[in-house]
Amino acid sequence: MAKDTGQKFMEHTKYQYLEMSDQDKGIEQPPIELEYDKEHKLIDLPNPKDIELGNVKLIDAIEKRKSLRKYSDKPLTMEELSYLLWTSQGVKEVRTVPITRRTVPSAGSRHALETYLLINNVKGLKPGVYRFIATKHKLIEVNLKEDNADKITEACLKQKFIKTSAVTFIWIAVPYRMKWRYGERAYRYLHLDAGHVCQNLYLSAEGIDCGACAIAAYNDDSINEILGLDGKNKFVIYISTVGKK
Repeated sequence: MAKDTGQKFMEHTKYQYLEMSDQDKGIEQPPIELEYDKEHKLIDLPNPKDIELGNVKLIDAIEKRKSLRKYSDKPLTMEELSYLLWTSQGVKEVRTVPITRRTVPSAGSRHALETYLLINNVKGLKPGVYRFIATKHKLIEVNLKEDNADKITEACLKQKFIKTSAVTFIWIAVPYRMKWRYGERAYRYLHLDAGHVCQNLYLSAEGIDCGACAIAAYNDDSINEILGLDGKNKFVIYISTVGKK
């Protein structure tokens, strides 16, 4: 990798270099969510409005927040998983534009991230890879093979706490959803958005006696291949484990 790659990225994505976007050209915007196989049954999650979890004050959660890599073998409940998904990518409103209003900020409300989950220890769910369908607040099975945890751990440079987590959040970026409005500068915003999402996960985890650990050290090509992503139109952008303290 050239030493000035990052510097060139910052230079070439400066605001003054923005060209006319596809939005400005009148091109139809991409869908607000990736398609999924309608033949596959969606898995219900508890309604976030009905969940009463934790009474930790925000200031306490901020003070306690730290990366946790050692977890107990106590499983997460479906209520707790639903809560974590809601706080990190919950859809509050779908507008007719259409855009989504969520529990996290996103440039232009583009919300170009999707959430995949490696489930290891959640009551009521078989271990495996799932996808969160945010607009419906439901899950869908992606891959329940027994070696998922091993493969994802290997792709994350053998960070073994992935296998001992209750769940590992894997956020993927769909860049055109952001590029449609912001062109090449969109790649800056994708990473900013991922940070918003992960911080919400950290703070909400504190509220249910859990800890999280963000992961940016992974083999991009390997993790994308495991999830069936092409690495260009869809790619993994950030990962975080979560488990009981």
